[in-house]
Amino acid sequence: MTGTPVGLAERPCVLLGAGGHAKVVADVALAMGFRIMGVCDPVLAREGVQRWQGIDVLGGDDFLSSLSPGEVLLLNGVGYMPGIFVRAELFRRHSEAGFCFPPLIHPSAWVSSSAVLEDGAQVMAGAIVQTDVRLGANSILNTRSCLDHDCLVGASVHVAPGVTVCGNVRIDDLAFIGAGATVIQGVRIGANGFVKAGAIVSRDVV
Repeated sequence: MTGTPVGLAERPCVLLGAGGHAKVVADVALAMGFRIMGVCDPVLAREGVQRWQGIDVLGGDDFLSSLSPGEVLLLNGVGYMPGIFVRAELFRRHSEAGFCFPPLIHPSAWVSSSAVLEDGAQVMAGAIVQTDVRLGANSILNTRSCLDHDCLVGASVHVAPGVTVCGNVRIDDLAFIGAGATVIQGVRIGANGFVKAGAIVSRDVV
């Protein structure tokens, strides 16, 4: 599953958030051929900033109330840190309002044709998604990370840069896998589970 989802690239995108993760998300979206009409960020709006990273600042999140969900696509540029669920809440609230978050795949990533990427999933530069993997809604597979065969990843999970997840691993909703960690085959990471950077995980984390 690669490239721009059919029929979606014609619709403009609104980027949510203006931090470091948002910069990466914007780059991926542009590389896929999406058009970004602007960014919504409450801090930039309060400060009166009009342009950010060459993108128009549209206002805070309340700007979306002036748009029909059928007019635009949303890009979740808010990152995820353990115990902070702003990213998940933004996705939940706007999805329930009818907005679409397209999956994003950087052109340098490799995604198996048998893999399933749910709404809002983000696969960053150099990442690998092997056969029969499911990457859940609003989850991030960050730079140069790998999900091997038959992994099941829940919603709003963050797999940080340089992580290796071996085959048949299950990662439940809102888990966080720190940079450079290795998760051995068959392991389960439970909901809200936390794996520290550089760890080697050979037993379930529940």
